[in-house]
Amino acid sequence: MNRNLPVNADRIAEDIDALARITEPDHPWTRRAFSPLFLDGRAYIEARMKAAGLETRIDAGGNLIGRRAGKKPGLGTLMVGSHSDTVPDGGRFDGIAGTISALEVARALKDKGIELDHDLEIVDLLAEEVSIFGVSCIGSRGMTGQLPEAWLSRTSGDRTLADGIREVGGDPATLLEQKRPDLKGFLELHIEQGPILEAEHKDVGIVTAIAGITRVEITVEGRADHAGTTPMDRRADALVAASQLVLDIREAAIGLTKTPGHFAATVGEFRIEPNAANVVPSKVVMLIDGRAEIRSDMETFCVWLDEHVAKIAATHGVVIATPKRVSDNFPTPGNPGIIETLERACDTVGALHRRMASGAGHDTAWMAKVAPAAMIFVPCKDGRSHCADEWAENDDIALGAAVLFEAVREMDKALA
Repeated sequence: MNRNLPVNADRIAEDIDALARITEPDHPWTRRAFSPLFLDGRAYIEARMKAAGLETRIDAGGNLIGRRAGKKPGLGTLMVGSHSDTVPDGGRFDGIAGTISALEVARALKDKGIELDHDLEIVDLLAEEVSIFGVSCIGSRGMTGQLPEAWLSRTSGDRTLADGIREVGGDPATLLEQKRPDLKGFLELHIEQGPILEAEHKDVGIVTAIAGITRVEITVEGRADHAGTTPMDRRADALVAASQLVLDIREAAIGLTKTPGHFAATVGEFRIEPNAANVVPSKVVMLIDGRAEIRSDMETFCVWLDEHVAKIAATHGVVIATPKRVSDNFPTPGNPGIIETLERACDTVGALHRRMASGAGHDTAWMAKVAPAAMIFVPCKDGRSHCADEWAENDDIALGAAVLFEAVREMDKALA
């Protein structure tokens, strides 16, 4: 990279490589939240925060925060960060790139002797990935008063989530009352986890919205019969009906991709009963994962689904109950003002950019409910993520960190 950036790319690479070495030896790159290795990674990040002159603490939600005081006490806080926990067998850059890029923003400000009017906080949010307790985005929900109280009793072995939060330095006793009215803006950098930026030779994706996630359960009831003696035209085969429905869901989702917003639908869970080679399947339960940038697209899909299952049932002689929405989260748009700030920051550092939606969930979705927030993507090789082959070029990450640096400076002036 020949650009004269305000951040130090070598420092970013050094930190990402150091965290990559803190992993389960046989499962790169694994450092799951609430594990001893996660705490080792946290200790490394905290040491680097202190070396950058940041005052560190763990908040009630178990989030590691490095604070740099602003010139005007009480003006509010700008926060930048991501997460350092990983999924099993794949997390060299997912979350880590954003956490280290945020840290590099603070270091670059220090190097240049730049004092902000606002306080600046660099954050490693706890357990963005699905944790051993079966839930995700624990830190961002906990920081902002959005963690359900019932979650604290969730268990993994003989530990509760409350125990886990306590073990990482949080305080479950005060967690539910935690609020952050001082937050004036939140920024997050992340690898794209998709192929678009690489394919289009773009440096940065500016996230317009984080897609809402709707999960729908469908149960198909047929009739068990002998697989060898029941005539083909006299069967109520639940699997045949369900298989047709899976194909039709795919076609419906492809149709909705032609709208202006991002849309995807996947049948990711599929259970068959009695699951025996010589028995006509009597029951299928499937779970659809639907993602929509525009809420009306999801409503269109769900209306179509309700009507279509009735047609499938009639055609195949099975019974399909009305699809059940197991969970239903709305899209989270990025703050328009910050999106424009990020575009100007890209222009300042010479980063080719495009607007795009995030089909994956991120901590920003929860932070955006209490403060103006937005995020950027940097390219990743072949769009691969959540696997050992996940890779992002350090020059791309450094350019993204430079965009954060310029955006923080502009936000500091604009909000003063």
